[in-house]
Amino acid sequence: MARSPRPSKPGRKARAPRRSFLQRTRANFLTGLVIVAPVTLTLYLVWTFITFVDERIVPLVPAVYNPNTYLGVDIPGFGLVVFVVFTAVVGSATKNLFGRQLVLMAERWVDRMPIVRSVYNGVKQIIETVLTQSQGASFKEACLIEYPRREVWALAFVSTDTRGEIPPKVDAHNRLMTPGAAPEPMVSVFLPTTPNPTSGFLLFVPRKDVVTLDMSVEEAAKLVISAGLVVPPTAEERAAGAARRGPNGAPRPAAVAPAAGTARAAPARAARPETVRSRPLPDTPRKG
Repeated sequence: MARSPRPSKPGRKARAPRRSFLQRTRANFLTGLVIVAPVTLTLYLVWTFITFVDERIVPLVPAVYNPNTYLGVDIPGFGLVVFVVFTAVVGSATKNLFGRQLVLMAERWVDRMPIVRSVYNGVKQIIETVLTQSQGASFKEACLIEYPRREVWALAFVSTDTRGEIPPKVDAHNRLMTPGAAPEPMVSVFLPTTPNPTSGFLLFVPRKDVVTLDMSVEEAAKLVISAGLVVPPTAEERAAGAARRGPNGAPRPAAVAPAAGTARAAPARAARPETVRSRPLPDTPRKG
């Protein structure tokens, strides 16, 4: 006679089926790959950059100042150190009046060359745009715009408020198409491409057609580079995560519920302090 399955006790969770050795190995491999792959790729790119700089800078260093002359071994990163020191010295020298005059003379000499002039000015503008830390050099916020048609939204970055010739021209066109149309403020928006956000489109959009996002510019850039796979948490999720953590960032201990069928212990009452009764003192005989 077949035995009936033993009923599980109330309140006890059913055990998950045990995974096989290959399933556990696959899960461990994928977990390790998530940690090892970014570290390995980062080290590889750093080492490639250092080697690239050393191969082009070290041969220009005189043998007297090259450590290979005395040690007989190339020191990785020596060319990068020389490049950093040389660039810092040049930057310090161009801060004074004499250095600025030399830079202006060199730029005037470069402007006389037809092809070199275009390459130099283009590279200079790109480097100044990337490295300048002044106000307005970086994106203000992430946003959504309808592109390339209505009801299709694209992630973009607000660069700045549109100024110059463009807003008056757009207002004149709107008044021509719709008489009595009021001027609308516009913003300059950069629409990046995926997965390479360094290329994209510059759009001039009315402010009312821009939907501002709560995520930061860095989080929006990760969303673009990952093609939508890395989604930043919402403000509600951040608040819920902060509520689950203590003031020092550690997770709060979960409240342990009493087991089923067990009575809760009554809270201990504070013992009342015993009152000490004072005894009457005996009458002392009086001396007559």
